[in-house]
Amino acid sequence: MAVRLPRPHRDDVRISVGGLLGGFALWGVGLFSRTPDDPISLVDPGWVVLIPLVVMAGCELMRRTRPRAALLIGTVALTADLLTRGSLVTVVMFTDLVYAAVLYGSPGAARRIPWITGLITVIATVWPVAAWRKPEGLLIGAFTGLVTFTPAATGWIVRNHRDTAIAERLRAEQTALLAEMDRTQAVTAERARMARELHDMVANHLSAIAIHSTAALSLDDPTTSKEALSVIRENSVDGLAEMRRLIGILRDGSGDREPAAAPTLDGLGSLVDSARTNGLDVVLETDHADGLPAPVELAVYRIVQESLTNALKHASPGAVTVGVAQRDGCLTACVSSPYGDRDEPRAPGSGAGLVGMRERVALLHGTFEAGPEDSPTGKVWAVRATLPLSQGESA
Repeated sequence: MAVRLPRPHRDDVRISVGGLLGGFALWGVGLFSRTPDDPISLVDPGWVVLIPLVVMAGCELMRRTRPRAALLIGTVALTADLLTRGSLVTVVMFTDLVYAAVLYGSPGAARRIPWITGLITVIATVWPVAAWRKPEGLLIGAFTGLVTFTPAATGWIVRNHRDTAIAERLRAEQTALLAEMDRTQAVTAERARMARELHDMVANHLSAIAIHSTAALSLDDPTTSKEALSVIRENSVDGLAEMRRLIGILRDGSGDREPAAAPTLDGLGSLVDSARTNGLDVVLETDHADGLPAPVELAVYRIVQESLTNALKHASPGAVTVGVAQRDGCLTACVSSPYGDRDEPRAPGSGAGLVGMRERVALLHGTFEAGPEDSPTGKVWAVRATLPLSQGESA
């Protein structure tokens, strides 16, 4: 199967054609590098100079696609040119092949060629001076360096600049990609945080509204309906106020842009009183020091709030116990409610509450458990969250 050679670059074609036409022009006017009586010229006919010229022009077609092969063949063509009257265009095209071999060749070739051409330049300088004992021998070394080492060094410098530019561009693209990933993660995290806050602040009030409105509609008792409507109004007003505060934070230039004070454990009493107003029999037990980290206090408050909301919707009749205790550098919250078979919840739920509680605990590197378990008073649904205080201080 025949091997298909790669197509030469259009710029290489231009260089090859231009060099070939320039060489033919010099040959046509009889302009050569050496005179017929030059001792180095072994072939006298002037047309022979065209053979290395054509070969060198063909090598220019491979300067990008096969730089190593082009340089090897070009070296042979240059050696043959030395045996003729010589063409300046052939020498110029050879310097371009040396430059291209360093610039487009393999990394190993790019490192070796400057060293090899530098060694050749040193030999071409020292040997004529030592052999002829004349300073004119330095001209041979200077010409050799101009033809070999100079284009090799130039190619090495250009290649280093090109590689540096590519590396900087890749680094900039990676930096931009990482910045975009960080921005996306930050947006996702902020959306999740806002979803948790919105759920925890509003779900409790809306659940109470749904439960008491159902009671008001199902019971034909003016006194009960009036009490239910009072609870509904209270929860509606509180929920609306919290929604306004949240919207004020989200929207620029609308109302109160300052965030409301974060709930603390001191507000658990009011939270429990509100749950009792909504119809829960709640017992609160606390044992903790003052001045706890704000992220831990907020997380515990929201977990207790969501647990009471779930108890209001799903718990069987009976006492709900809320316990908050500080032990061994951790703050533990436990909410247990009677667990039994119910035909349906008192208010619909989406299941996002447990997800939000678990996310809050995970952000503070704590542990979270929720599920049914046995107790001395019967089967209960227990929610337990243990939060290390050290993580809250660093949050």
